[in-house]
Amino acid sequence: MRLSLRWPRTLASRLSLIFLIGLILAQGLSFGAQYYERYQTAKTTMLSNLETDVSTSVAILDHLSADKRQAWLPKLTRRNYGYLLDKGQPGQPMLPDDAPVSVSSIQEAIGQSYALTFTDIPGPKKHYQAHLRLSDGSPLTIDVRPEMMPLSPWLPAVLLGQLALLIGCTWLAVRIAVGPLTRLAEAVETLDPNAHSVRLEEQGPTEVVHAAKAFNAMQDRIGAYLKERMQLLAAISHDLQTPITRMKLRAEFMDEGLEKDKLYSDLSEMEHLVREGVAYARSIHGATEASCRLNLDAFLDSLVFDYQDTGKDVQLCGKNAAVIDTRPHALRRVLVNLVDNALKFAGAAQIQVQLAGNGQLSIQVLDRGPGIKDQELAEVLKPFYRVESSRNRETGGTGLGLAIAQQLAIAMGGALTLSNREGGGLCAELRLSRGAHAG
Repeated sequence: MRLSLRWPRTLASRLSLIFLIGLILAQGLSFGAQYYERYQTAKTTMLSNLETDVSTSVAILDHLSADKRQAWLPKLTRRNYGYLLDKGQPGQPMLPDDAPVSVSSIQEAIGQSYALTFTDIPGPKKHYQAHLRLSDGSPLTIDVRPEMMPLSPWLPAVLLGQLALLIGCTWLAVRIAVGPLTRLAEAVETLDPNAHSVRLEEQGPTEVVHAAKAFNAMQDRIGAYLKERMQLLAAISHDLQTPITRMKLRAEFMDEGLEKDKLYSDLSEMEHLVREGVAYARSIHGATEASCRLNLDAFLDSLVFDYQDTGKDVQLCGKNAAVIDTRPHALRRVLVNLVDNALKFAGAAQIQVQLAGNGQLSIQVLDRGPGIKDQELAEVLKPFYRVESSRNRETGGTGLGLAIAQQLAIAMGGALTLSNREGGGLCAELRLSRGAHAG
């Protein structure tokens, strides 16, 4: 079974991993070099002290009388070696290849004056003894227990502090490096020339400022190109109304008949299409309308009463006394387009208002018409897209009504979504920020 290492998915985690591994390895190498240099220095000092101390201790014991030597042993004993006035413990002769470095130091200290033998003492830790006889023939054993150089008790705390500092510096460096990329990605995701554009702050490191300026310039160019094309569409649609009107006037002077009716119907359809084109082109400028506070219940009541006065079956369900900041003309056009669409395919419409999550209001226009196929729900919001059932001339559909509503909803800072209802029919939901307050 092969184990494959995979890179983390995010740039922040990758940079953090690289920085941490590099800094920890560099810190480890630095600590290793310092520890090795400290170990060599300490070992040289300890061996030198060992030579001096052993030679002095053996000389003292050799000059003392036999009855006084035992009293001096505690004074001459050190942390990792001491002296015994006997032949020591039984052990195995020490092999030269396995001899610790302290053996040569003891030999250099007293080996020329006394005959030395070394034995390894069995046990879990390294333990050996050096045997010799004093001038009076008494045995003396140097009991040695070699140990590693002890670490300072504060060293682990220092290492943990350094690791915490490395992690903190890595986090700060990654945040500084990834932050501008995150803001750029968010700005790109929300890039919409039809709505309020999010401009990046042109401050920080040189590279970040350059990228922010380039993005803002690109955003301005896209907005200018789109505005130019919308103005072109509006101009063409507006100019077409004059010749269409003249053609309708000339058709009035034609003899009554089937051809006149067909021509008049075609001209009326063309006129409706041109008007919708002008309306769509103007919807791009919905964000330029000034916002004002309005009572949503009163606004919807006025809209519904206008339809009911003309004999249309439009009902309002649900009230919440909300006062919102919005663009009233754009909001009215959106709701009119949605209600007209419901009346066209279902003959009746129902407006329902309720509170939604994230501090938003939900205005739903419901009908019991044929609905729309799920795969076409997003497509019908595009300009000039019509479902197959609306392509006949009787419906008069241009494919721009829902597109205009979508464009104006974005310009108001809202969102328009379509969904099929259980039991048949369509739900067109407009979500808006509550803005001011709900009383």
